Amino acid sequence: MTKNSIVITGTVIRGLHYGTALGFPTANLDRRQFSRMRIKIKLGVFQGWAELPSARKYTAAIVIGPIDKTGLPKIEAHLLGFKGNLYGKKILLQIGKFIREFKKFPGEAELKIQIKEDIKIIKNISK
Repeated sequence: MTKNSIVITGTVIRGLHYGTALGFPTANLDRRQFSRMRIKIKLGVFQGWAELPSARKYTAAIVIGPIDKTGLPKIEAHLLGFKGNLYGKKILLQIGKFIREFKKFPGEAELKIQIKEDIKIIKNISK
């Protein structure tokens, strides 16, 4: 972990299962601890790592955003190569390289293409 890296911890909560429906399941974090951190972070997709309670570390595609009605960004991570259930577990996300800004897509097909491209970039960075 670098001196200036942002680390976010939180308990994995149930989301809308949209990532799973697209073929890219995500761990959605409870944002209470994040809200107390008072950090400024750009909304978008980041390369990073997720550390599980078992101390196992996974390369992750981390999405920060969009801002919801509570004024906080959604925080979720797709853990590359992970299979299992993380609900109720506390995980640590280490934010790495910024990949792109958060944006809306006209449809699911375009979103899937972009997610695949994001993951390809993240894999190359994490080598």
